[in-house]
Amino acid sequence: MNRAIVTALISIGIAQLLKVPINKVRTNKWDWSIFFETGGMPSSHSTGVASLASYIALKRGMKSIDFALSTIFGLIVMYDAQGVRRQTGELSVRVNDLNEELDRIVGMEHQAGQYEQKEEQIKEMLGHQPEEVIGGALLGIAIGAISYFLSKNR
Repeated sequence: MNRAIVTALISIGIAQLLKVPINKVRTNKWDWSIFFETGGMPSSHSTGVASLASYIALKRGMKSIDFALSTIFGLIVMYDAQGVRRQTGELSVRVNDLNEELDRIVGMEHQAGQYEQKEEQIKEMLGHQPEEVIGGALLGIAIGAISYFLSKNR
């Protein structure tokens, strides 16, 4: 069993699980479907790559090629999570707003068969705010360190 991979996968699961009570605090209702969604606090993408990099740093050293690869990979993932994916989410918000505006306009001037109403909106929560990425990275560093020290005691 590859402890580094297991550490990263467990950390992703922990981050996803933490989203549920954090959302409960924000909205005052339990929504377990958030466990299976992207976006939100903490970023499970950041948690996974940060736990992997921190575990490797402690196991192999910060001068190792393994640490260098995992760190660069992690930085790209975190940049993408809060950059490209976040912009895609913001674009989705605008498309949904346009769809609602079109529904309003068509409702005023509706002629049968001219417009087919869309049943679902585009998913808007795709990426992360910078604080969600940072929160995920800090959680990942902690989980990676804990995993390393637990394996060292065996």
